[in-house]
This record gives sequence, structure tokens and C-alpha cells, in this order.
Amino acid sequence: MSAQRRDDVDAVVLVGGKGTRLRPLTLSAPKPMLPTAGVPFLTHLLSRIKAAGVDHVILGTSYQAEVFSEYFGDGASLGLDLEYVIETEPLGTGGAIGNVAHLLRGSTAMIFNGDVLSGCDLSALLARHERAQADVTLHLTKVSDPRAFGCVPTDPDGRVTGFLEKDPDPVTDQINAGTYVFTREVVESIPVGRPVSVERETFPQLLESGAMLVGYVDSTYWRDLGKPSDFAAGSADLVRGLAPSAVLAGRTGEALVLEGCAIAPDATLTGGTTVGRGCTVGSGAVVIGSVLFDGAVVAAGARITDSIVGTDARIGEGSVLCDVVIGDRARIGRNVELLAGARVWPEVELPDGGVRFSADR
Repeated sequence: MSAQRRDDVDAVVLVGGKGTRLRPLTLSAPKPMLPTAGVPFLTHLLSRIKAAGVDHVILGTSYQAEVFSEYFGDGASLGLDLEYVIETEPLGTGGAIGNVAHLLRGSTAMIFNGDVLSGCDLSALLARHERAQADVTLHLTKVSDPRAFGCVPTDPDGRVTGFLEKDPDPVTDQINAGTYVFTREVVESIPVGRPVSVERETFPQLLESGAMLVGYVDSTYWRDLGKPSDFAAGSADLVRGLAPSAVLAGRTGEALVLEGCAIAPDATLTGGTTVGRGCTVGSGAVVIGSVLFDGAVVAAGARITDSIVGTDARIGEGSVLCDVVIGDRARIGRNVELLAGARVWPEVELPDGGVRFSADR
């Protein structure tokens, strides 16, 4: 059930990145538009925004900007009012937020990084912001190992006290989870026409000026989908119902098979695997926790684990893939073994046999 409609709140989704860590998949589509549990990843986030009662959404685009508007249009199919702003040069997170200020309609803006899969309760986040009468509220998530992240400590009342860089001995397990609530005044105060970092410029300056910055801390599902391994895992978690999405209501399980597929009766699909439209999976093949884009072919006896297979790619008989990315229309021969972060570029053909490794992630 959707929350009460919030006409005073706009949503801003930042989707301008090139997704270089996900190449070669992002050579053909921006990262937020890659198929994730059967639909473009951005669809899951937009469904959560709609469920929180927010209808007006501004997409801050740059790389292959036309792909977003061609797919989502004005947002009517999702019950949303979508607008688009194209960033002609990289502006950083803060600059991208300031770049959409002229389209804001309400007094409050919810800001989302477009490559984060999160279970944050958006209505509760908004309520926290309003109770605290905050200038900015940050979603902070607790992680078991915060050393790889910038940490955000808070005082006993939840007020943010600093923004710390990565540290081998972090003072808190709370990290910036990439979702914020800004007052309109804060958005309009961000300099335009130049790159701005919210973490290194906007937030520290607000703290120094005495502005009210508070944290909304939880331990719900959270994953940055920037790396191929996280992309595959995030898609699998959506399919299995571990990550939230209104798009998949009632369709969760060990595998999601879209229309037009030919799956051999003795093939095994588990671990939250998604099989895209028109795929073929041959006899005795095993696919675990992986994503097969539309038209992919997995021949008999192949085994694919925690991997991503691009559109119309073909995996030969008896081949083994583990934690790898196969580009669109690539051809992998029979009995090929690809492990540990290997990436095959679009339309590349690998001959039968042989073992290939790569540490590139």
C-alpha cells in the first residue's frame, strides 16, 4: 500500500555516471538501465519512491541520457511525473543536485544515488527529517567493516558531527548510504556551473555554518551495485525477496524466468538467477545466482555462478564461469573456464578449451 501522497516533496535521482566498473555491460546502456531481476535497475528505485507517496521525480542524467527518456518517458506508466536534466559536463554529486534546483516544486527534496539498492524506509526517513527540523538528513547504514567507506559519526541525539575519510581504524560503523533529504534552500545554495562534492564541500560547509544535519540510522538491506559481483548479488537478492521492490511483489523465489525462454527439464536454476527474455538453457546446465540478459544461450552442461551474461551471448557446452562478465553477443567456446573477475568484451569469440583467469574486478 502506498503512503499518503507528498506533493511537498520532490525526488531527485542521480543517474549520470558512466559505470566504468561495470564495463563492458555499460558500453551499451547506463548502469541504472541494466536489467536487474527482469527490469532496468532504476525501475525498482522508482517503485519505492512511488510507494513513499512521492510522484514528482527529476532524473539527473549525463551518459547516454536519451536511454532514460526513451524507456520511461513522462513516467505515466509508473504513476509518476518524470522530468530530466542533462549534465553536459561532470559536476560531482553536489553539482548534479544543484543542477536540478530550477525544477523543484516542493519545500523538500529526497536525493538518491541511482546505483544503490536499499531497504531504507523512505517514509520514516522523511518523518525523521521533519521531526528534527533538519536542513539535511542523511541515511546512514551500519556495516560490519566500515574501513572501505567514509564514516559519519553522530551524537546521542543523532546530529551529524563529522564526515571522515576511509580509515583503517574507523570511529563508527555508520556510513553514508547515498540517500538524503534536503530542504529546498540547501539545494538552491549549491553553486552551479562547476563540480561540487557533497561529502567534501557541501556537508562540511553546512556543519561549519551551524546547519542542522542529522542521521537516520538503520541496518536494513543496502548494497552499492557498482561492481559486477555486487550487481549480480543485488539482482539475486531482489529475485529471492531479500531486497525490497514493489515491482516483484509475489514473484520471488530461486529463479525468475521471463517470457519466451527454452529451459531444458534437467537444467538447474537457483540462487536468485534471472533468465532474460528469449534465453536458452541446455540440458544439464547449472546457473546459480547469475543474470542472463535477453537472448543469451547457455549450452548443455555449462555451469555459471555469480556471473553476468550479456544480451545474445553464447556459452559453449561444458564451460565454467564463476564471478565473470560476458559482454553482449560474445561467444564462449566449449569447455572454457573463466574465473575470478574475468571480463569478455562484446562480440569477442573465445575458442574451445583452455583456462583463462583475470584478477580485474
